[in-house]
Amino acid sequence: MSKRMCEAAKLVEKGKLYDSMEAIELALKMPKAKFDETLEMHIKLGVDGKQADQQVRGVMVLPNGTGKTKKVLVLAKGEKAEQAKEAGADFVGDNDMIQKIQSENWFGFDVIVATPDMMASLGKIAKILGPKGLMPNPKSGTVTMDVTKAVSEIKAGKIEYRLDKNNVIHCPIGKVSFGSKKLKENYDALLDTIIKAKPAAAKGTYLKSIAVSTTMGAGIKINPRQ
Repeated sequence: MSKRMCEAAKLVEKGKLYDSMEAIELALKMPKAKFDETLEMHIKLGVDGKQADQQVRGVMVLPNGTGKTKKVLVLAKGEKAEQAKEAGADFVGDNDMIQKIQSENWFGFDVIVATPDMMASLGKIAKILGPKGLMPNPKSGTVTMDVTKAVSEIKAGKIEYRLDKNNVIHCPIGKVSFGSKKLKENYDALLDTIIKAKPAAAKGTYLKSIAVSTTMGAGIKINPRQ
């Protein structure tokens, strides 16, 4: 481990399950990096993500945003393209933008929002977008006719939560500069959303473990039953 990580690890009491606010405040006391670090939340669930009826996936807007302004590319035509521009999309186009990604290997954006009629054309570069997690999806609200709402929510701090292969959800809940109060509000909002998303097919303990960590800090385990 790096010197910073060793110093960070010393602050965490081994085996202890912290109160959520206590954990967030401790994370903010970690040795600082030279940039405004992100506080991330890691939630292990008692589900089997390989089963379709036990998937946990969705989107939500954090009450205080993420602290990162995402660049949005909207693929739409006509009136919808105009609506996207008015909503504050950073880039708007249709097949010209798809060609730019394909021929120039251009990725000057963080999120793609597409109207349903653009999906057939987008399929041509699915192999390029898929591995980067950039392919629009109806479940994440990025394939929609309501481009105004989609762009506005992304700019306001919408995040997507989904299980990884180990049934853990990893999500950013804000920047260190937010302070503990705003981070706790984001923490509570995400946790409440995950609890409400519990699949009916899930049996046993749903919240297996929760932890928070800054970008360069050590993980701090939280009591999921507090």
